[in-house]
Amino acid sequence: MFEAPPPIREDDLSNMMRTYKPRTPGVRHLKRPINDHLWKGRAHLPLTYPRKGHGIGGRNNSGRIMVRHRGGGHKRRIRMVDFSRMEAGKHTVERIEHDPGRSAHIALLNHEGTQEKSYIVAAEGMRAGDVVQSYRKGIPADLLKSMGGVMDPAMIAAKTAWRGNCLPLHMIPPGTLIYNIGLRPGAHGQLCRSAGTYGQLVGSSDAQRQAAGETQRQSKNIYVNVKLQSGEVRKIHKQACATIGVASNANYNRRQLGKAGRSRWLGIRPTVRGLAMNASDHPHGGGRGKSKGNVIPISIWGRTPAKSGFKTRKKSNVNRAVVIPRVRNQGRRKRDQSGGGTRR
Repeated sequence: MFEAPPPIREDDLSNMMRTYKPRTPGVRHLKRPINDHLWKGRAHLPLTYPRKGHGIGGRNNSGRIMVRHRGGGHKRRIRMVDFSRMEAGKHTVERIEHDPGRSAHIALLNHEGTQEKSYIVAAEGMRAGDVVQSYRKGIPADLLKSMGGVMDPAMIAAKTAWRGNCLPLHMIPPGTLIYNIGLRPGAHGQLCRSAGTYGQLVGSSDAQRQAAGETQRQSKNIYVNVKLQSGEVRKIHKQACATIGVASNANYNRRQLGKAGRSRWLGIRPTVRGLAMNASDHPHGGGRGKSKGNVIPISIWGRTPAKSGFKTRKKSNVNRAVVIPRVRNQGRRKRDQSGGGTRR
């Protein structure tokens, strides 16, 4: 007999935010997601290494600042997360941990056969004791035997498309929410790895061409369509991997740090407005009063506009993987796009 899918937990408190009584000014506006299920101890040290060097301050190998407003912060260790998940077999979730290097939570897995441990990006609702598998190397013999040796796609999806399982895209039924999505066969997951992110498998190009009246031979394709949260639809190779579910810690974007010091603990330094700088430091600087000199908002280097979603991609270099591009408002108000409301 094959196992049942992981349970759906109705009494989960991860959708609520924790507030604090304002005993100090720093906690008056502090809001955090309730994550009481997280591991309270240290990480699994063999799967970590220290975060050292001048790269902490947003610098490259020659010491030049590549990312501004970075530096300081608490001492960290980098977790080595398995985004490929090529190891087949059953993996038991030992615990869910906080990772200071990413917004989503990570899960420590233990392989039931080899007892090897690994980290993966945890799915929303995943808890200690759950069993997950990877089917990137094919369907295991015990699963095929339980189905009587018949390769029924619907039956395979019912027994494999469970939360936290990693599958090739062609084995996932349309409409499923997925995260940690790969872009090429044999490659690791690259899309939808942040907290609360996901994509949706909306169908394959084969189904669309067959619906248009083409024959099976004419409609042979190797891509499937995945819709992202931005509204963009991309075509991805059907042998690429994806994990079933939504990336954990979905309420991460609702948090409020409460004070400036908490940003400094995270390694985020203050951001100075260009309007408050001198003319030699920023194109918006200088002048008398709050005036940027009647110029459009541009970056500190003066090369590109700093707003309106300015596209820097060359028109000749078209991204052929994009089926439907995401909506861009080009600086216009959203209410003006929808046609609702009048400006007074």
